[in-house]
Amino acid sequence: MNNRWLLPEYIEDVLPEAAWQVEDVRAKLLSLFKSYGYELVIPPHVEYIESLTGIEGDDLNLKTFKLVDQITGRQLGLRADMTPQVARIDAHLLNRMDVTRLCYAGHVVHTLPAGHFSTREPLQVGAEIYGSKNLTADIEIIELMSSALKVAGISEMNVDIGHVGIFRTICELAKASPQIVDQLFTALQTKDLPSIAELTINWEESLKVAVLALPSLFGEAESVLATARLKLPTVPAIQDALETIERVCVHLATIGVRCSVELGELRTGFYHNGLVFTAFAKGWSNPVARGGRYDNIGQQFGRARAATGFSIDLRDILRGLSTPSGKMSILAPDSQEPELRELIAKLRESGEIVRVDISGGSSDELAWDRKIVKSVNGWEVVSK
Repeated sequence: MNNRWLLPEYIEDVLPEAAWQVEDVRAKLLSLFKSYGYELVIPPHVEYIESLTGIEGDDLNLKTFKLVDQITGRQLGLRADMTPQVARIDAHLLNRMDVTRLCYAGHVVHTLPAGHFSTREPLQVGAEIYGSKNLTADIEIIELMSSALKVAGISEMNVDIGHVGIFRTICELAKASPQIVDQLFTALQTKDLPSIAELTINWEESLKVAVLALPSLFGEAESVLATARLKLPTVPAIQDALETIERVCVHLATIGVRCSVELGELRTGFYHNGLVFTAFAKGWSNPVARGGRYDNIGQQFGRARAATGFSIDLRDILRGLSTPSGKMSILAPDSQEPELRELIAKLRESGEIVRVDISGGSSDELAWDRKIVKSVNGWEVVSK
């Protein structure tokens, strides 16, 4: 049996109408980013593995397909996330001193799907700001993310706000080993309270209570932040983080974006170290966007830079929307008459879809509602 037409698990083709929808929305998103002053970069699909997975934690390492470079013998990787690549471009190639806004749109490849019904070949679209620790940068990124989702077709969403710095500060106060930090990180993502309790069994009681409280600190901003201020250590780093979350939530309310606070939110990735956010929408089982602050991400490339950004999987978003039917077109006869060719060219320049009927008048393969016919007045477009 010939199975050459089969594709690997969680890998799929994008067929004509959906493909045009993807490209149309991608163009609109890049136009939106450009209007905010973001510059487009196009990193390569393949790099040396150290550049793609050199960030703290093994999350990206596990997601990355690896292969051997036939020229150098060194190990290469298929990119699983474009953020490290964009950080490399900012730190090493652009090497600017001031604020830099960069955006991108391209496919990444994962060894395993990120969630239910996810593809292993997401179309990652995102924007990032380098060189600013100011909260206004984070607010701009979240506002841009909200606008991008609306452009993609999601009119209503809820943004969960968290802060990885709270978790990391508690671990620092407890003098936890890197191994314990990584295990706690994983346990918090699944709200595994027994594992959290076991990992912190020898901690000071107040710190144990604090980290066990994180999974339950989610919901409406005002009440969650009030509870957090009572249960979490009153150290400057944590109080500043709570103040940051509060200011972001207040701003989102002014622009009509619903938000919640989730202090156990660590799903965005190992390299985030500050404010993080995840957008959800009705009808999607997975988050529709995620991002946050990842200061010093450029350090592995020799130049640490403050950074914040977000990304979306455009294919996953559009999978949850209805695919528009193909735009109606005009059917033209198969003729090389100069007047007809001139009319066809003008129609195409005006945005019309004109297909030449090469099937001898029996073409029904695509939708068309008008056709070009020859009358006493010359060539003209008439209804089907």
